[in-house]
Amino acid sequence: MSGVYIPPALRQLVIQQAGNRCGYCLAEQDLLYGPHEFEHLLPRSRGGLTVADNLWLACRVCNGFKSDQTHCVDPDTQQLVPLFDPRRDNWWSHFRWSDDGTEVIGLTATGRATVIALQLNTLEHMKTRRRWVSVGWHPPTS
Repeated sequence: MSGVYIPPALRQLVIQQAGNRCGYCLAEQDLLYGPHEFEHLLPRSRGGLTVADNLWLACRVCNGFKSDQTHCVDPDTQQLVPLFDPRRDNWWSHFRWSDDGTEVIGLTATGRATVIALQLNTLEHMKTRRRWVSVGWHPPTS
């Protein structure tokens, strides 16, 4: 996200609330090359405000794929469902890690749709996660 002023105190609040990791793929800031972005859960293009209740952290990849999406089709039910909201939803209720820790698996319609919309399991994601797993940095457990 660029071009929007977020006061330093609000930035710190969101970073603290998000645990300094992406709300979608759970990538920790310390493991990424570029900084996390402040993601508008309801995009500004859809009337979302730059306030704490509408901001969360997202890695550049997740934020880029989410863009201004708020809903996506669940591949199992073919129903349009809301995307995962990292501020209001519990990650572990909607997703789990594959046994080898490299793949995000959607457990609910929202989880499955979010995996598709944000392309959470690209080849690049899985290669990186495999390396993180090999040194004990992944997957997160909470």
